[in-house]
Amino acid sequence: MAQKILITPRTFGTIDPEPLELLRNQGYELVLNPFDRLLTEKEMMELIVDVDGVIVGLDPVTETVIKAAPKLKIISKYGIGVDNIAVDFATQQKIMVTNTPGANSLAVAELTMGLILDVARQISYSDRRLRQNQWGRYQGFELKGKTIGLVGTGQIGKEVAVRAKGFGMKITGHDLKPDYEWARTVEAVYLPLDELLSTADIVSLHLPLTDDTYHLIGERELALMKKTAILINTARGGIVDEKALIQALEKKAIAGAGLDVYEQEPPTDSPLRTLDNVVLTSHIGAHTFEAISRMGRMAAENVVAGLSGQRPPYLLNAIQ
Repeated sequence: MAQKILITPRTFGTIDPEPLELLRNQGYELVLNPFDRLLTEKEMMELIVDVDGVIVGLDPVTETVIKAAPKLKIISKYGIGVDNIAVDFATQQKIMVTNTPGANSLAVAELTMGLILDVARQISYSDRRLRQNQWGRYQGFELKGKTIGLVGTGQIGKEVAVRAKGFGMKITGHDLKPDYEWARTVEAVYLPLDELLSTADIVSLHLPLTDDTYHLIGERELALMKKTAILINTARGGIVDEKALIQALEKKAIAGAGLDVYEQEPPTDSPLRTLDNVVLTSHIGAHTFEAISRMGRMAAENVVAGLSGQRPPYLLNAIQ
């Protein structure tokens, strides 16, 4: 009987057919997401029940979902963040968990710069007003000479730094594992988090969502920021206390924000949607033709390796 693979990301194989061809050439039976949206936990439980592997995006792979999949051998994340996957429980069940590091770094970094420019120059706000036949002058600020504070200097943070340096910006960073050799190449300075927040003109978040980073940016941290500063989040929504951010934006305690991620996605009925000093995008950081192609190939290669008894190239957990 052919091994079965559940594929939940709706963009998998749509830009580049090679990932689907790779899986089909292995003789796998493929089960595709039947809905044009993220799957619920219940839907995941129903679809995963007899599969050997799953390629998953942001859909929930909770303990409950994993318990419903007695044949499951590998969970291949189509992306890098695994906060939607019960990795510890999967490890206990001897299920491999993989991801696709670096596949979307350029895409997310470029969107980050787009959000920075949009908020700094009020591009979206001017666009909305002009469509309402309101011609105005909206004062922004230039990036040259300004300081960007990167909270997290992994692959994406580093790519943002290169682009920020191209705009003539000063770079500060905060990371639990500082890369001082890299910092010298872009003339970046590592700072304690509080000092970074209080001195940066732009604070940009590039770190995973964990128990330690949940609501890392809350009321106290937002109060440390300059009133002229902006916050950018293209990482994970839960890193920011959204209620505290909304209050800061409403009171103009900070100048603005650019968000691609939210505590609840989609942010239905969120007050963020009514504020003029925030730019919102729908978690599109990884959605470029190039990144989708890279993620698909890497996710498929992880599955093929894992199910053929080899070590997947991007294995995250050690299976005894």
